[in-house]
Amino acid sequence: MRYYIGVDIGGMSIKAGVVDDNGKIIKKKSCVTRANESYETIVGDIYGLCKSVTEEAGLKKEEITAVGMGSPGTVNSKEGIITFSGNLNFRNVNIVEEFRKHWDIETVVNNDANCAALGEARFGAEKNVTDAVFVTLGTGIGTGFIIDGKIFEGRRGEGAEGGHICIKMGGERCTCGERGCWEAYASATALLRQTERAMKKNPESVMNKIAEEKGCIDGTVPFEAYKQGDKTAEKVIKTYVKYIATGLVTLINIFRPQTVSIGGGVSNAGDWFIKMIERQTKRHVFGGKINKMPKIVKAVLGNDAGIVGAAAPVMK
Repeated sequence: MRYYIGVDIGGMSIKAGVVDDNGKIIKKKSCVTRANESYETIVGDIYGLCKSVTEEAGLKKEEITAVGMGSPGTVNSKEGIITFSGNLNFRNVNIVEEFRKHWDIETVVNNDANCAALGEARFGAEKNVTDAVFVTLGTGIGTGFIIDGKIFEGRRGEGAEGGHICIKMGGERCTCGERGCWEAYASATALLRQTERAMKKNPESVMNKIAEEKGCIDGTVPFEAYKQGDKTAEKVIKTYVKYIATGLVTLINIFRPQTVSIGGGVSNAGDWFIKMIERQTKRHVFGGKINKMPKIVKAVLGNDAGIVGAAAPVMK
């Protein structure tokens, strides 16, 4: 059995785990991302986390075969460079070179959504599938594309940003600075905005009561109210599903994968939610009932997708 370390670098936290050949996490740990510090500081924290998790797994450093990292932003995996990551304030940082100053071990870095897609392809919802699309609905929208069993990154790793396809010209402002991006309408952050607007317009909605009991408005509010038969919540969910489906139709028309897997917190709403997305998507994809519709499924790796996915590219 060989062991690897997968590192999931996020804007809020860094997670690292020792992963075996079967995609099983032996031990995992996390630390706060010191995003306002220098990249040298962050790389030092990553090394400290890797060293610690190795020791706690009862392994020696020489028993680790390789280290894989997943980072948000634009990543040139061939050269080991994080070209741009707004969440980390990284600009052209050769993170592989910097990490190997601490630990001379085979190290690779990939975009975090690409890592999650690889993890699902190797150990999760897309296992044994050669052509797949992975979509995570979180703070933003991350996408990963598996074509003929290989991850598609685009030139210099600057492609595969499905969250920034335009679904409404001149629409809502996206965090990238453009307007009308899919991310601005179908991310979990967008759902929260849509929920808040609906609650203000409809103070009698069950969503207001649920949010008051929770003490906040989170992503579960519209789903809980929907299950209770609240009409305002039903409208919010159905509109949100249409936004998700609009982007999926575009991706399916371009790539025509075997499987589309949906990850992120909102994917935990239930099978009914995934099936609602599938039905809405099926109505609009090119070829309708004639062309074969890919399966739309829930991603299965959940919170471990970042760690397992980061380790996947370095597995032999």
